[in-house]
Amino acid sequence: MNLRLILFRTDLFEFIIHSSTFIIKNMAGNNPNSKPMNLTLKVWRQKNAKTTGQLVTYNVKDISPEMSFLEMFDVLNEDLLRQGQEPIAFDHDCREGICGMCSMFINGRAHGPEKGTTTCQLHMRKFNDGDTIVVEPWRANAFTVHKDLSTDRSALDRIQQAGGYVSVNTGGVPDANEIPIPKAIADKAFDAATCIQCGACVAACKNASAMLFLSAKVSQLALLPQGQHERKTRVENMLAQHDAEGFGSCTNIGSCAAECPVGISLENIAMLNREYIIAKATSENV
Repeated sequence: MNLRLILFRTDLFEFIIHSSTFIIKNMAGNNPNSKPMNLTLKVWRQKNAKTTGQLVTYNVKDISPEMSFLEMFDVLNEDLLRQGQEPIAFDHDCREGICGMCSMFINGRAHGPEKGTTTCQLHMRKFNDGDTIVVEPWRANAFTVHKDLSTDRSALDRIQQAGGYVSVNTGGVPDANEIPIPKAIADKAFDAATCIQCGACVAACKNASAMLFLSAKVSQLALLPQGQHERKTRVENMLAQHDAEGFGSCTNIGSCAAECPVGISLENIAMLNREYIIAKATSENV
C-alpha cells in the first residue's frame, strides 16, 4: 500500500476522533443539565417500626445528572459513612425497573416525577441544581416501616398466596401453541401480568388500596384457559385477604394507574368487580 495513502488514512482517523470528542464536549458544555448539581434532601429517618420518625436534611454536592436516583443515594450514604454516621436504609435489588423492590415517595409522588418509571430508573437530570427533594417511604397501614425508607410489603405476597396461582395438575409441559388463545386476549393477560408488585398504587391511593395490584393478578389468570378452574374461588379468597391485610377500598380516583410504573390499566379493576359479582352470585359458600 502506498505510504502516502496510509498517512492520509491515519490523519483522517485522528481528525474524526478529535472532531467527535470536540462535539461531545461542546454539547455537554452547552447543556445546563449536564453540569454537576448541588441538592438539598429531606429524607425520612426512622429507627424501626416502633419509634417515631422525622425528616432529616442533607446536602449533596457534585451530583451528575446521569446518575440514577438510587446512585445519588449511594453517594450520600458513602458521605455519611465517612462522617461516621449511619447510612440511610432503602429497598433496592435489580436497579433495572423489573423487580419492584425500589420504593420511594419523592416530592409527593410514588417513584418520583417521571411517568412510567421506577425509582431506580429515575435519573437526576429530571431535577435542577439547587432543588430541594423530599423523600419518604410508602405510606399505608398495611406497609410497616422497617427502617428509614425500607418498608414491609409482604402483605402483597400474602394476597398473591391466597389465590394468585394455578394449582391444576397438568402433567408434562404442553406445547406452546397447544391451547389456542386469541391475540387480543393474550395481549390483555400479558399487560396485566407486567405488574411488578412494587406497591406504588397503594402509596399513591388516598385510601391506601391495593385494588390495582389485586385486579392485575386476578385478570391475568381469569383471561386465560389455564386459570378457569379456580376462577371463582381465586377472586373471593384474594379479595378477602386484601381486606384482612388492612388495605382500603377503591373509590375510582385513578391515582394508582397514574403512578403505576408499568402502566397497569384501571380496566383491570372493572374486570375484578365483574369477577367478584359473578363469583358471589354463583358461589357455593352463600
